[in-house]
Amino acid sequence: MVATSWAFSEREFYLAEFRGRTLGIALAQAPSESTENLASVISELAKNGTRCVVLSPVRALLDEVAGVVVELDAESGWIGEIWRGLRDGMCVGLFISEGSTGNEGPGAFAAQCRAAVLALRLAKLVWVDGRGSLRDAAGQRISLLDLSDLSDLSGEGRSPALDSQIDRALVEEFRCLLEGGIASVNICSQAGLADELFTYAGSGTLLTQNRYLDVRPLGVDDFDAATDLIARGVDEGFLAPRSEAEVEAALGRAFGVFVEGRYLAGIGALIGYETERVAEIVSLYTVTRFAGEGVGGHLVSFALELGRAAGYAQVFACTTSSRVERFFLRQGFESVAQADVPESKWADYPPERRDQARCLVRALD
Repeated sequence: MVATSWAFSEREFYLAEFRGRTLGIALAQAPSESTENLASVISELAKNGTRCVVLSPVRALLDEVAGVVVELDAESGWIGEIWRGLRDGMCVGLFISEGSTGNEGPGAFAAQCRAAVLALRLAKLVWVDGRGSLRDAAGQRISLLDLSDLSDLSGEGRSPALDSQIDRALVEEFRCLLEGGIASVNICSQAGLADELFTYAGSGTLLTQNRYLDVRPLGVDDFDAATDLIARGVDEGFLAPRSEAEVEAALGRAFGVFVEGRYLAGIGALIGYETERVAEIVSLYTVTRFAGEGVGGHLVSFALELGRAAGYAQVFACTTSSRVERFFLRQGFESVAQADVPESKWADYPPERRDQARCLVRALD
C-alpha cells in the first residue's frame, strides 16, 4: 500500500471562507514582541481578498500595520471613512483613544470594540491577547465555547478559573457581539494568530453563536478538507497509509461531523464486505479543537446506523493505537483476533502495522 503525500489545504479552506469579507483584529495593547507575525497575516489576508479593520488604542501600532488610520468619533462619519479606506487599501486602522471610551476599566476598550464591530457588521472579531486563550480550572486551553457557555461563565459565582485569565466585562462584550449577529470571535495571542485563523486545531479559543452538531455524508465540496484530515491522521500514526485511489474510494462513502454546519470536526467512512455481510469503519479522525464535543461517538453512531440500514451483521475497526482501541471499547465494541475479520482486509496491508493492529467488532441488531 502506497502512502499518498497530500498537501494540507487547511489554509486554503479558511482563506476561501474569509475571501471577500472584512475581519476585525483588536489589540488592547502593543504586543511585547515584534508585530511581524501580525503584519504577515494581514498581508496574506489582503492577497486573499480579505479586508481587515485593526482596532487599538495604540496609535503607533496602527500606523505600523495599517495603511490608513481612522479615529473613532461618534460625531464624525468614521464608518464612511473606514469604507473609503478599505476601497483604497485592504487594511484600515481604527484608533480608539482613551478619551473616547466614555468610561474606565479593563472592559472600556472592549466595549468600544463591540460597538464598532457591530456598527460595521464585520464577519468576525479576533481579540489578540497575550494570554492566548481562555483556560479551564485545570489550566487547559478551552478551544470552543458558544453563547450558552458564555452566559454561564459570566454569571455570578461561576468559573473562578475564567477570572484569572480574562475579566467578566470582556466576556460580556463577546457575548453581546454574538447576540448582536457577529458569527464568531477568536481569542488568541499574536504569535498564534496564523494558527488560530488558518488551521483546524487553532491556537486559542473560538466563540460561536451556536454549537449544534450535524452528521451527514460528505459532498464533493467537503473532500479537500476531509483529505487533509486523513493525511494528518496518517502522519500522526492513527490511520493506515492509503493510496490515492483508496482515499478517493473512501471519500465516496465518507461522512463527517460539522459544527455550526461549517467546521468539519471529524470524518469517517464505512466500507462493506458483502460476502461476509460485515462493514469496516475506516479513516476515523477527529479534530483536536472539537475533542470535547463527543465527535468520535457521533461518527461511530452514524456508521452503525448506516450498517444497520445496509443489512450488515457486524461492524469492525482496526487500529494500532491504544487510545483509539479504548475509544472503540467505550462505544460497545469487543476485541477480537485478526482472523475474525475478513481476510481481504489484510491484502496489501503494511506488515509493520499488521503486527500491531488490534481488531474490534460490534454486532448489529
